Amino acid sequence: MALHFEISEFEQRKAAAVGKLSERGLDGLLMFQQESMYYLTGYDTFGFCFFQCLYLGADGTLALLTRAPDYLQAKNTSLLEDIRIWKDEGGAQPATQLREMLDDLGCKGKKLGIEYDSYGLTAKNGKAVDAAMDGFAELQDASGLLDRIRVVKSEAELVYVRKSGSLADEALEAGLKLTRAGADEGEILAAMQGAVLAGGGDYPGNEFIIGSGPDALLCRYKSGRRKLDASDQLTLEWAGSYRHYHAAMMRTVIIGTPSPQHEKMLAACCDALSAVEGALKPGNTAGDVFDAHAAAMDSHGMRDHRMNACGYSLGAKFTPSWMDWPMFYTANDAELGTGMVFFTHMILMDAGSGNAMCPGRTYIIGDDGPECISSLPVEMICR
Repeated sequence: MALHFEISEFEQRKAAAVGKLSERGLDGLLMFQQESMYYLTGYDTFGFCFFQCLYLGADGTLALLTRAPDYLQAKNTSLLEDIRIWKDEGGAQPATQLREMLDDLGCKGKKLGIEYDSYGLTAKNGKAVDAAMDGFAELQDASGLLDRIRVVKSEAELVYVRKSGSLADEALEAGLKLTRAGADEGEILAAMQGAVLAGGGDYPGNEFIIGSGPDALLCRYKSGRRKLDASDQLTLEWAGSYRHYHAAMMRTVIIGTPSPQHEKMLAACCDALSAVEGALKPGNTAGDVFDAHAAAMDSHGMRDHRMNACGYSLGAKFTPSWMDWPMFYTANDAELGTGMVFFTHMILMDAGSGNAMCPGRTYIIGDDGPECISSLPVEMICR
């Protein structure tokens, strides 16, 4: 087995999950989130694009139903022993085979939690599971049950988070070496992703974001590359990823001389980041963090240019996104605690002037304040 943690770490995680099942009065949990499967067992795959389910019983029983291509994947990457296969064939009904597995495990008539809110459970498959369980077991939406355990990282996990932070720094430094007038976005992107992979890291949960000129105002990846002009701007959002643990970062790089608006926007971003750092402490809420960000941005006259969220939790995530629960937006009452990891992005997009400024970095919340896991300063970067 290629486990990334000691068996004792997984035992502690399972005990915490079983405790939550007891609190909710549940006899078991049907997991469709790949993050939940990885967290509890080490199972590492992108096979969740097909039907698969990991069952955790209140007695600690674990059983996986998946496809044949993931049988050895589960054997080689996880501590799972009970691995069952649903067959690819015309008329295949994996939800029915899930019921048969659960019947074999003594789940008939039991109350089972299910992760409905999951990339691994399409609406079609969710309806099939509901139909298969009708009259067999009572299903209760338990989305987020594991998320609320995963959000607090152990010391072993934080080792990987800090490693991801160093990989993110190396990626920016590699990209900046190539950033200049006439440079191709594709070469910059390749250097950044290459630095992470060469450093022993992983592909991230979603694509690196890169955009110059008007595309520097975009917050999403898009296909198509361009070369940088003599006077230009380049927005980068990327993550170091190690053992699937992410450390996201963001910067807007100026090619040539920054405009006065760029200078004003960076000043607002730096004040907002400082305010956010002050709010990243145990006992505060995710909403408190956003409100600190918004007040600082608005005091600089940037209300129309900022976002309605300013960050989110990070952890071991799989495609299609490295974003985790919870997110920073107003009135979010999710409470912060020691050991949580958050990406904070101070995004300003001024569509009127065509200027962008988007510094961001990742922090670990500690008892004595946030620990920034990037060694690189937030300052105007010009090339």
